[in-house]
Amino acid sequence: MYTKLSKILKDINSVLLPHVCFGCNAHLYRGEHHLCTVCRNQLPLTDYSFNVENAVDRIFYGRINIKKANSFLFFIENGIVKNLIHHLKYKNQEKIGVFLGDWHGQIIAENNYLEPIDFVVPVPLHRKKLRKRGYNQVSAFGRRLSYHLNAGFIEDALIKTSNTKTQTKKSRIARWQNNKSLYVVRNPAQLENRKILLVDDVITTGATMEICAKTLLEVPGVTIYITSMAVVPLT
Repeated sequence: MYTKLSKILKDINSVLLPHVCFGCNAHLYRGEHHLCTVCRNQLPLTDYSFNVENAVDRIFYGRINIKKANSFLFFIENGIVKNLIHHLKYKNQEKIGVFLGDWHGQIIAENNYLEPIDFVVPVPLHRKKLRKRGYNQVSAFGRRLSYHLNAGFIEDALIKTSNTKTQTKKSRIARWQNNKSLYVVRNPAQLENRKILLVDDVITTGATMEICAKTLLEVPGVTIYITSMAVVPLT
């Protein structure tokens, strides 16, 4: 009786406050969450793993000494992934990070060949941006990855020291020159001789990850792996 009543109340709620797909704005039906079945099946998964060289690895060749990199989805202009990230960052839909983190985390844990990780560390926001947004859009994603990988999660392992504006259209070299002192490690002793999975939302030029990884590698014995929700395909 209770189960039937619960389903009825959910159906009434879906009519009064309909849940829509973050990909195409279509109405979601029972059993669908965040994305409709069509959009979910159309998500451009990269299929990049942690044991085979891939395009994300090649972004960082010759730039920073990381162990391995991958990314979950391709970020395509005017695509489903762009809509997801937009809602995650600007529409207070932090649950999208949970959704993507669970999906990607299960894939990595089951067959992605990532060796045991000690800590998952998100790329941080400056405290002013964090206060304005209310959350780091990468944190829920990283926290769910840590759960599936049986690793610790340290949200504030890195501290952003300057509230810089978005610089995705600048060249990698220009961004590096502007941001070379942008991050500091909060508690270096905690990270010594640890394997760290550094996570971000979207990798474009790789400059942000490069700077964060370089900062973490100043800690003795640190090994860095990289992953992200999405990567912009190389042209």
